[in-house]
Amino acid sequence: MNKDRVEGNWLQLKGKVKEQWGKLTDDDLDVIAGKRDQLLGRIQERHGLSKEEAEKQVDAWKDRNPTDFFERY
Repeated sequence: MNKDRVEGNWLQLKGKVKEQWGKLTDDDLDVIAGKRDQLLGRIQERHGLSKEEAEKQVDAWKDRNPTDFFERY
């Protein structure tokens, strides 16, 4: 998958991520840039969650919003 397609997919996914974790800022999402580990860290930081709880929430969110984005990038 080329870089433009990856960036386009992330732009679409960003809106859904912000809906779920509203304390994340646009700057946070720019830093995350589609990286699962970065998403987990920012969710932990902004929402005061443990690593395990953040992972649980992201996994549950992925189940509700099927995408292979994080498995690939």
